[in-house]
This record gives sequence, structure tokens and C-alpha cells, in this order.
Amino acid sequence: MQRGQMNDSIINIRAHHLLCLQGFQGYGYSQDFVRNMAEIIKKIESNPELQIITGCDDICSYCPHQLEGVCQKDAGSVSGIKDVDRRVLQHLDLKEGIKGRARDFISLAKARLRSISDIKDICGDCDWKEECLWFVSRSQ
Repeated sequence: MQRGQMNDSIINIRAHHLLCLQGFQGYGYSQDFVRNMAEIIKKIESNPELQIITGCDDICSYCPHQLEGVCQKDAGSVSGIKDVDRRVLQHLDLKEGIKGRARDFISLAKARLRSISDIKDICGDCDWKEECLWFVSRSQ
């Protein structure tokens, strides 16, 4: 997804971003990334339809590491992030490409991802875990 291409009728969200949306405190890779994330969170509050994916999504569209729809952060980024997305899908018993209401996906994540071992399995290598309210509130 290229910058500024967010569809108003459906928001594409990576599976692990269901968690990031809940823990965001205004930190990010750039000011544009932070503004975009805040905008998406505001849209999520109106309970739009989401499509859950395992590739670059509407949040990634303003990440400085994303180039032509691919994460270029480091050599293992693509496979590592996709692995995290797959683990989230597995924990939530969802398939990639599923569509539904934001509120339902977020409620499911809150209900299913409660144990410390689940949280560390998914978020253990995340660079943002110390700044993430979702991670901090569940890993204690």
C-alpha cells in the first residue's frame, strides 16, 4: 500500500497491529507515521470494517522503512513480521483476509490474548514493547 491510499470503506490492518492500535502512545518511526497511526485510531473508534492481512497495511503506508509495499527495516523484517502476524492469527483463530468490524476484532484480541506467555510469544521481540500500553498492561 502506498502513502495516502487508505480506503474510506475498509481499513487494511496487519494482524499484529490489532494489538499496536490498543497500546499506541504517540511513538513511532517518524512524525508522518505517528500522525497516520493517530488518524487510523480515530477512524477505528467509529467501528469501520477492517480486513486483517499479513503484509504492509494502512499503518505501514507512512513508515519510512516501507518501500513499494515491502518492509525494508532490516534483512529479516518481512519474514519476521509476517511470522508475528501469523502467530496473532493463530491465537485469534482467524484466517488472513477476513473482514469484520473493528470493535469485534479488538474485543477478540482482548479476550484471547491474556496470558503472559501469549503476550511474550507475540510481542517479545518488538522494538516498541516498552512504550506500548497494551504490552505493559498484560506482561506484568
